[in-house]
Amino acid sequence: MKTVGIRELKNRLSHYVAEVRHGEVVLVTDRSRVVAELRPPGQASLAGMDPSLQRMVERGDVAPGLAHDPSLYRRLGACAPPGTAAALLEEERAGS
Repeated sequence: MKTVGIRELKNRLSHYVAEVRHGEVVLVTDRSRVVAELRPPGQASLAGMDPSLQRMVERGDVAPGLAHDPSLYRRLGACAPPGTAAALLEEERAGS
C-alpha cells in the first residue's frame, strides 16, 4: 500500500493509475490525512481493518467478507404482546 499527496498524485496521475491497474492500493493524503483510496475495481476496502488481518488480505491468505446488506434479513415482528416488558419489570421491582 502506498501513500501519495494530492499534489504529487495530480502531477503523476498516469503513474499511480498504472500502479493501481497492477493491483497496488494508493492512499491519497491531504495535509497528512488520508482522504481517499485508489484501488482496482471490485477490491474490498480495508479501511478500519485490524492491521494483522489487513496483511493477510493483502497476501491473499484470507478474503474479506462482503459489506453488510440489511435487505438480506427479513424484519421480525414483536416477540411478546405489548406491555410484557413493562409487566416483567414491575414484577422484578416488586420482588426486590
